[in-house]
Amino acid sequence: QVRLVESGGGSVQAGGSLRLSCAASTSTYRRDRRKCMAWFRQTPGKEREWVALIEHGGTTTYYTDSVKGRFTISQDITRDTLYLQMNSLKPEDTAMYYCAASPDRSPGGYCYAVSSRYDYWGQGTQVTVSS
Repeated sequence: QVRLVESGGGSVQAGGSLRLSCAASTSTYRRDRRKCMAWFRQTPGKEREWVALIEHGGTTTYYTDSVKGRFTISQDITRDTLYLQMNSLKPEDTAMYYCAASPDRSPGGYCYAVSSRYDYWGQGTQVTVSS
């Protein structure tokens, strides 16, 4: 069983920054270089929305359009920790943020950007941005 633990959420004013962290606890999973890591977010009454993803051990990253140029996903391989640096935050970024991991890839070798393809989830960390 893989356990993911997020931290770093909080309350900030619009224009501020936060950095979220997500640590994986299982050594076996750390060695799975095919896995994909991603951040999702969710607000009450809405579906979980994909935010960003990174291919494990690589530098390939993808972002949803609304966060491009403001958010940066990265990882520390030695610590198996995933990060999401969030700058120029807006009130519409307010949500519960979740990190997720998956060994699945598309037939073309790409990581998925949908929550149903991710097997392991953290407990979530709340981000609140006030105007």
